Amino acid sequence: MEELTEGSRAIEVDQWFSSDAQLHRLYPRPIQILAEKHWTPLRIAHLATRFLVPYGDENVKVLDIGSGVGKFCLAGGYYRPRASFFGVEQRKHLVNHAKTARAMLDLQNVHFFAMNVTELDFRQFDHFYFYNSFYENLLDTSKIDETIICSPHLYNYYNRVLYKKLAAMPPGTRVVTFHCVGVKIPPGYLLVEEHEGTLLQCWLKV
Repeated sequence: MEELTEGSRAIEVDQWFSSDAQLHRLYPRPIQILAEKHWTPLRIAHLATRFLVPYGDENVKVLDIGSGVGKFCLAGGYYRPRASFFGVEQRKHLVNHAKTARAMLDLQNVHFFAMNVTELDFRQFDHFYFYNSFYENLLDTSKIDETIICSPHLYNYYNRVLYKKLAAMPPGTRVVTFHCVGVKIPPGYLLVEEHEGTLLQCWLKV
C-alpha cells in the first residue's frame, strides 16, 4: 500500500469523507483506479444510509452484499455512528483492504468478513445494501479482477439466492439497490424512494 505521510494520517475523519477523491487516498493506487466503476460514490452512500438507518431507528445492523473494499460500509459507519455496518465479500484481498481502511479511520461500528454470500444467514441483519455485485458474472462486463470464476450461470444463481433470502426477511426490512436494472425484488417490498433517476431504489417490506 502507498505510504501515507504523518500529515495525512493526522487528517480528521470528517476530512477523509469530504470527497470521494480524499477517501480513495486510503487505498493503494490499483484500488483507486477501480473506484469509478465499482465503488459506491459518497453521495449515493449518504442517500442510501439515510433510508436504511432513519433517525430514531439507529440501533440496527446493515449488510452490504458484495462489499468490495468496504467503501459503502465505511461511509455508512461515518454517517450513522450508532448503527452497525457489515460487509460480506468473497475476495479476501479486498476484505484486507477494507479492514486496513477501517483501522485508519477507527470506525468501531464497521465490520468485514470474507465469505460467499450464499453461505450467510441474512436473519443476522436488519437492512441491506446491494450495488449489483453479481453483475460482473455476465459476459463483456467490467471485472474487478480475475481471481474468481465469473459466468452468466453464477449471475442467475446468485440472484435467485438473494431473492429467496430477501423474501424470507420480516416486514420492516429495508433494502437499497443501486444500478440493479433487471434484478427482481420479492413481492411484499414496496418501492418508496428513487434517486438518480431510477438507479438508486429504496424498498420497504410491508
